[in-house]
Amino acid sequence: MLTRTLRGLEADGLVRREVHPTVPPSVEDSLPPLGRSLLEPLSALADWAVEHEAEMTEARSRHSGA
Repeated sequence: MLTRTLRGLEADGLVRREVHPTVPPSVEDSLPPLGRSLLEPLSALADWAVEHEAEMTEARSRHSGA
């Protein structure tokens, strides 16, 4: 599943994969400029999630009837 996800990200231009002809084969993943441009918005989303974790936990508890 991870390989499929990484290949999709590569197709979208968000990840660069370099296959090295070793035994066994090895792959190096890196972020091209388009992928690096996602770091700031993803970091903001992660910060938001941490900031609102208690509220989401409470909402989840109310929803599940716990």
